[in-house]
Amino acid sequence: MLPSWRPGATRDAVVGFLDAALDLPADHRVACLDNDGTLWCERPSYVQFDFLAHALAGATTVDPALRERPELAAVLDRDLVAIEDLGIERVALALIGLFTGHSPEEYTAAVQAFLERARNPLLDRPLVRCTYQPMLELLDELRRRSFTVAIVTGGGVEFVRAISQQLYGVPPELVVGTAIDYETGRDHAGNIVLRRTGSVSGGAVEGAAKVASIQAHLGRRPVLAAGNSAGDREMLEWALAPGRPSLALLVDHDDAEREFAYESVAATVADAEPIVDVGRRAGFTVVSMANDWDTVFTGPT
Repeated sequence: MLPSWRPGATRDAVVGFLDAALDLPADHRVACLDNDGTLWCERPSYVQFDFLAHALAGATTVDPALRERPELAAVLDRDLVAIEDLGIERVALALIGLFTGHSPEEYTAAVQAFLERARNPLLDRPLVRCTYQPMLELLDELRRRSFTVAIVTGGGVEFVRAISQQLYGVPPELVVGTAIDYETGRDHAGNIVLRRTGSVSGGAVEGAAKVASIQAHLGRRPVLAAGNSAGDREMLEWALAPGRPSLALLVDHDDAEREFAYESVAATVADAEPIVDVGRRAGFTVVSMANDWDTVFTGPT
């Protein structure tokens, strides 16, 4: 069980929870896991950002006038100072707008085509091989115990749904995340069609919004939650209900040799205290990537 997890207190806590969870009714066995930085690598940039930047580069060859928009020019130039000055929300909306008018199927195909060939430039690995082997082993153990496993992400829900089955064995209907609005219409034959808009439905699914979104979309409270940043704090706290087996896992990126060493922060949620300090005080099980994982990534480079 969990061969990539090194013996120690962290592994003991995970195994202890897995054993204790068998005493729960099957419909109470719900696990919700963040994606970026929890199930796969989020450095040097979010994979979804890389996808949108790639789409922007292609669109600019067709319509060079796109570069005249300052938020798009900042992305094309990888100008992080300009992106910060403009605001991540404004930049994100501009990038999302690149797929306005696309059907869900067209968008999914674009995501999958990008991930078939994209690589992490610093790790020199295919992006689809930048998933964390220990977390995939945990997902397998949860499923062996009849858990409902869901991904709850601050990223675009349709982006993660495009790859969730392939990478994690999680079906699209069990992915909760930031959503865009759709317009419903009819094609020339009178058939109903869905088209993406450039607007976000509600806000980003981070912080307390993760808890509300889990209830709205899944209708069940998790007994296991896993995350890595302040955007996951409330979800992790919510999972730690008293009087029942529960586990809140916080992945600490402290392995500069095999991955990256950094303090995880949320894209839209600020926290004055480092999330690892918060987690230790709140009773989270903090996973040291450097000390607790014998293997980090899946498969060959």
